[in-house]
Amino acid sequence: MKGLASTWAWIKISLTAMVITATFFIPIDSADSQSVALPGVYAIKIYHVNSILYPFVQVYFRTYDRNGLPLVNLNERNIGLMVKGRSYDPAKRQYFVQNLRQRTEPVRTVIVLDASKSMAGTPFEKALQATARFIDSKRPQDQVMILAIRDTKEGYEIVSEYERDAGALGRRLADVKCDGLKTRLYDAIGAAMQACVVTPQGSIEPDASNYVVACSIVVLSDGKDEGSALSRHELNTRISSLSYPIPIYSLAYTKVSPEHFRNLEAISKNSIGKYYLIGEAYDKMQQTLEEIQYIIQSDYVLTFRSPIPVDGEEHAFKIGIEYPTGSGKYTYDSGRFEAIQPPPAPSLSQKLAELNRAVPPLSEGGSPFFDATQPPAVGQPSQ
Repeated sequence: MKGLASTWAWIKISLTAMVITATFFIPIDSADSQSVALPGVYAIKIYHVNSILYPFVQVYFRTYDRNGLPLVNLNERNIGLMVKGRSYDPAKRQYFVQNLRQRTEPVRTVIVLDASKSMAGTPFEKALQATARFIDSKRPQDQVMILAIRDTKEGYEIVSEYERDAGALGRRLADVKCDGLKTRLYDAIGAAMQACVVTPQGSIEPDASNYVVACSIVVLSDGKDEGSALSRHELNTRISSLSYPIPIYSLAYTKVSPEHFRNLEAISKNSIGKYYLIGEAYDKMQQTLEEIQYIIQSDYVLTFRSPIPVDGEEHAFKIGIEYPTGSGKYTYDSGRFEAIQPPPAPSLSQKLAELNRAVPPLSEGGSPFFDATQPPAVGQPSQ
């Protein structure tokens, strides 16, 4: 996405975000916050901005704590918004925040399953069971694709294209044979990345049920690569060059030797995914995939009404998170939206009407921003 490559490069350096004292957001006191993370030990990444319902803008973002898990219970009280350098006043109710789990947009997951003979027996059976549970626990609208690493010309077999039907996915998964002689791991992960970008994120779809906003990859393997056309370095270079994140979650397990686990660890960390050391504790697989499913469904969407007239231009914005609420410490990320006129589609008109009811316009001449002529309340920083 335009304008986000620099922040994506920054966030890949470290998940520990720089802590700043917010001078452009007025903190809102909340005695009942359930936040538990230490101030500043978290990060935020905007990965998609949708302006098709302008003047409403939808910002999709992901959060990370020090363990790579999403922040919980974010709401308007601890999320600040700036447009063109001016801070929104949350009391004017011109924006709201939802967890992706509350919404209808689907997400996609590509599962890469190591089906080489070295994984045969209990390890492979447990991997199949855990994958089946992952499929069963997805939301009905979410889509899953399955690749099995096997001895084909490409180095992998497409077990299933993107599919919503959990039953159909389960039946195809049950037919996977664990009989590969070589493990072209990097080629299979490269193919999974291609599958994630086949349909560009943010393609305009009037029906929200078809509006795919995120894609993730889950790899179950011992990390050994044999004969891939791609090297690990080339694969990591591809990951680093992406303008938006495709997180890779890897489960490293084996009954032979853990010497190749670091391949998976390096790939996951480079993608802002998460690496899980399973070893021979195969029963941990199901719980681990349940955690990954939870992470995938825990992104947030901030929807705001823009005061900028339609001009066809891009405009800068920032969102900042104060976490825990009341700490006075923010971390933030930046993006850009287009002030464009929505196409004359009936389904879009219906969505616009719904948003107008949820976020009604301010009175004539009203501004969503803090009033700079009014001094801040006692204990609150000035703008």
